[in-house]
Amino acid sequence: MDQHTRTTLDHLRAQDGAVRSEALSDILKLTDQPVDWAYEVWDALLADLRHANGHQRAIAAQLLSNLAQSDPENRMLRDFDALLAVTRDEKFVTARHCLQSLWKVGAAGKQQQRLVVDRLAGRFTDCADEKNGTLIRYDIIQGLRNLYDEVKDKTVKEKALELIDTDEDSKYRKKYATVWKRV
Repeated sequence: MDQHTRTTLDHLRAQDGAVRSEALSDILKLTDQPVDWAYEVWDALLADLRHANGHQRAIAAQLLSNLAQSDPENRMLRDFDALLAVTRDEKFVTARHCLQSLWKVGAAGKQQQRLVVDRLAGRFTDCADEKNGTLIRYDIIQGLRNLYDEVKDKTVKEKALELIDTDEDSKYRKKYATVWKRV
């Protein structure tokens, strides 16, 4: 890993929110493509999913999701449930940041895609009675749409539409369906 990347990663722990935010933006752009240093930070990010600070949990979740494409050992298949657990974080903004990035894991390969679709479908069902269940469901449907746009696998679309149909409230079914109108 080059010095600039190391410094940027160090800035993810900055106390100054602006420095931390800029570092996160930079590192997410950098990891939009495969990188060769994923395993140098993997275990620390995995541990940070349980960090006391919600910002650090959100950063770890987003970065691990981006690093799934840089995972030739398929560690994500083993570690995904720890990432998914953050979608139930005590801080809802942390949970949403994680949830909104999970689709990237599914874009890393067929096994990852099946895992993500399966776990998000389960999360869609489980969140019905949660305080922000409709927002969680919307994020899941949007994540499946993002995954579909990336991989063009009709089974992703079919699962999303199937999930939408399970919602008992027609108002929310209509809202979720808008995510898929332009397909």
